[in-house]
Amino acid sequence: MTGSIPRRELPVWRSLLYVPANVSKFVDKAHTRGADAIILDLEDSVPMSEKATARLGLQAAARTVRQGGADVVVRINRPLSLAVRDIEACVLPEVDGIAITKVDGASHVRLIDELVSELEVRQGLPLGHTRLMAMIETPDAFEAMTEIARASARMVAINIGGEDFALNGGFEPTDEALLMPKQRMILAARAAGVMPLGFIASVADFSDMDRFRAMVRRSRQFGFDGASCVHPGQVAVVNEEYGPGAEAVAYARRLLEANVQAEAEGRASFQIDGKMIDVPVVERARRLLARHASIEARHRGQVS
Repeated sequence: MTGSIPRRELPVWRSLLYVPANVSKFVDKAHTRGADAIILDLEDSVPMSEKATARLGLQAAARTVRQGGADVVVRINRPLSLAVRDIEACVLPEVDGIAITKVDGASHVRLIDELVSELEVRQGLPLGHTRLMAMIETPDAFEAMTEIARASARMVAINIGGEDFALNGGFEPTDEALLMPKQRMILAARAAGVMPLGFIASVADFSDMDRFRAMVRRSRQFGFDGASCVHPGQVAVVNEEYGPGAEAVAYARRLLEANVQAEAEGRASFQIDGKMIDVPVVERARRLLARHASIEARHRGQVS
């Protein structure tokens, strides 16, 4: 069934705010936080004794958190016995995606894709409605990142779960130790045409928002498109830093205008402010403006 699903345009997910699906006080306020996506968590933030209740309330929770225009993603559990029950509960019109925890490999993704397709047919949803995000948390999954990202047309993003990945890899989750794996993950995502999500450093301490902002900005320079937020106070900073600022947008527009003139004069390179501009720089400007347009369109949809 996977082959009949067209690959969809990547969503704008600068910020993905985690919300425990079973805690109503967090669910009720989530739509006011300004996140591009809300991750209703059925996994680590929900105790085993509450998981069945969280599943039963999932549709109502999804309707509540999407009131402000955010997409809704559900983070499911492992082992498979829990994952199947979670997926059966979350393939809904109100849920846009599933975050697959502890992905084993491409075959794991394909099995989930098959189940999701069956459930979409049963629910009367368009085939491909439910997107997938893979969470890389083991050395085996790390070695198969590109194959995992290409395993389903539903796949739109991958990230590394730092704590679990470090635990399973036998090292401490320091910024230095995770730098190389995260850089490789970014390249694997780009090779597969999906979004790399995350930060280049830990977000365990978010008490110093200036330091947090600097870290998010550095993460964007490394190539991340978005990241999950564990506290509502992080959302605004992540949205600002993972989207092009006004100065960058103005410069990109100026650059493209100069490129039109250069092309009319038969030149493929030119100078702006003493800097040489050539084809890759022009393409980067085009992509920046395309991302800006997507973010603006999303914002208009949220406030309309």
